[in-house]
Amino acid sequence: MTRQEISDEVWAVMEPLMPTVTGRSRPWTDHRLAIEGMAWKYRTGAPWRDVPERFGKWNSIYKRFNLWAGDGTWQKLLTEVQKQADAAGEIDWVVSIDSTIARVHQHGATLARDTGAVPNHKNPWSEPPDHGIGRSRGGLTTKLHLVCDGRGRPLSMMITAGNINDTTMMSAVLENIRVPRDGKGRPRTRPDRVLADKGYPSRANRAWLRDRRIAATIPERDDQIAHRRKKPGRPIAFGDKQKERYKGRNVVERCFNRLKQWRGIAMRSDKLARNYRAAVSLAAALIWIKTDLR
Repeated sequence: MTRQEISDEVWAVMEPLMPTVTGRSRPWTDHRLAIEGMAWKYRTGAPWRDVPERFGKWNSIYKRFNLWAGDGTWQKLLTEVQKQADAAGEIDWVVSIDSTIARVHQHGATLARDTGAVPNHKNPWSEPPDHGIGRSRGGLTTKLHLVCDGRGRPLSMMITAGNINDTTMMSAVLENIRVPRDGKGRPRTRPDRVLADKGYPSRANRAWLRDRRIAATIPERDDQIAHRRKKPGRPIAFGDKQKERYKGRNVVERCFNRLKQWRGIAMRSDKLARNYRAAVSLAAALIWIKTDLR
């Protein structure tokens, strides 16, 4: 008996959402078997060439994964399962935001990088010039910025180089939340409250949240508290009630733990940031399906 990620219950949710052949195109081989092969590759962190033959030809599986990464299929799958969870009232809109670092394997760092250009983080299907790889104290790293709901399921994510500061990405990651309604109506883009650690308490971030009427639970750093004492003004309230709310922030850490059980996500071997994001989207969609939609 082989270990499976795509059980019958999971596939019952995924199958209607997968691409179908149009026109006179050559028919796909079994989607379920191919996706199981993709999940095996990222779960184990093995090279594509080592994907077992029981899933089909490794090259065909890779081409399908790469095609769907390029046309946004994986993001559309994640968005659709979020939509179904929202329709069932299963999303907790007190969200948590944080980032995590992944080392870049030498096989993923072979493409030339134009370090003078600015990546377009807002378009996940447009490959950034730096491929989401930067040099930090840990060597070549990539950073996954993520916001999850109150139950630890990914709502929005962005891939940047590992040396990008967390606080500069807060508004971009939150703006990327887009959960469609089941029926008419605009997608939901605004959470009820944001929980974040001391990596995010900039004045710009607090102003951005206030402008959108999003409540925030973000503690100040010691240097900010000391600086505020030197000037008159209203201090940031962080009393017992806020401290109690802040205890819920750890759900984003548990979300990272679940994602990084896939070794191909814990250490990036993808050359393209687009493909690495696609792998995270696949793992995230499975988290949503396994928690609520089976």
